[in-house]
Amino acid sequence: MGILVQKFGGTSLSTPAARERVLQHMKREIKAGHSLVVVVSAMGRRGEPYATDTLLDWISSNGDALPAREKDLLLSCGEFISASTLTSLAHSEGITATVLTGGQAGIITDRQYGNARIVEVKPDRILEELKSHQVVIVAGFQGINDIGDITTLGRGGSDTSATALGAALGADMVDIYTDVEGVLTADPRIVEDAKPLLYVSYAEISNMAHQGAKVIHPRAVEIAMQSHIPVRVRSTFGDGEGTLITHPEGVRDIQSGVVDRHVTGIAHVSNVTQITVEAEENVGKLQLQVFKAMAENDISVDFINVSPSGAVYTVFDYDSEKAIRVLQELGLKPKSLSGCAKVSVIGGGINGVPGIMARIVESLAEVNIDILQSADSNTTIWVLVKKEDMVGAVRALHTKFELHL
Repeated sequence: MGILVQKFGGTSLSTPAARERVLQHMKREIKAGHSLVVVVSAMGRRGEPYATDTLLDWISSNGDALPAREKDLLLSCGEFISASTLTSLAHSEGITATVLTGGQAGIITDRQYGNARIVEVKPDRILEELKSHQVVIVAGFQGINDIGDITTLGRGGSDTSATALGAALGADMVDIYTDVEGVLTADPRIVEDAKPLLYVSYAEISNMAHQGAKVIHPRAVEIAMQSHIPVRVRSTFGDGEGTLITHPEGVRDIQSGVVDRHVTGIAHVSNVTQITVEAEENVGKLQLQVFKAMAENDISVDFINVSPSGAVYTVFDYDSEKAIRVLQELGLKPKSLSGCAKVSVIGGGINGVPGIMARIVESLAEVNIDILQSADSNTTIWVLVKKEDMVGAVRALHTKFELHL
């Protein structure tokens, strides 16, 4: 057996019972003969003492003026505590383990504190430690830059750490453990009969992650896809195989009788504002003005439609007032509609299949939901609806495409 990378998130480490489950997963893979690299996030969620959001709240209540470099030093502490705690528990169970920081594990980043990008991974120290330890436990979410400063990788950074290390080590697999049993066809909090998927392609899960599914970060998927490293999303609290993420041809090699499906899942993002800017003249200049202004003011834009009459796009609600003000300062007259939601129909089999959009329109019309805007790509069709219609839209589409079967 080769190297296996396991990543455990905050909820997987937040209680003694959860940490006991983590140890069971580690023991199983050691018994199977794997050399084990375990990547950990900070324990728990906002309000719990070592969670990343708790540390951010601590800064806010103590001056709220910590520079980005120093903020990364503080935020990296949550993963150090998780890694040290798990190592202590492992040794108490007779498992030989050692802890490495992200930098010691060889994760080299740029100097963009708070949202650093990985530029190189040098896993020599990990390989050396595996000669004398059954497990190397790595603090996720972090690396080190060329001047020796600790950096953090932004939201989802521990997922990114795990797949980057898996790629550099040539791992057999990267297992992402979470509090659900795999990738589901929709958010189970909205769709009670959402089903776990046995497999998804890299492209499908990347689109699902970008469109609101929280099970794995899209940056992590992109690294795995480029390196051809298979990933599984599994539950910390169960023993199932979870969802395999790989190339479609890899799925065919592993599983026979694959169902040819057009739609894989339904995702959603809420709390967005639609902005419409109409051109009185020179539409090309207007479009350049609009999107250049958004970029210069660090406003993320999405769901973009441009036409001879102007531009329509969305921003998050928290950026909407700023976006409107910026446009008005340019002499433009934007219209806005806040409180919207983007619902996405995702599937590798959508491209070129007649009738997919017709079924989307039909399903929403049947429950009297208006489509405010739409767009599509090879693997995704998006519709914008009012936020109060989001739950109904997700359920209607999930039923229409028979994802519950």
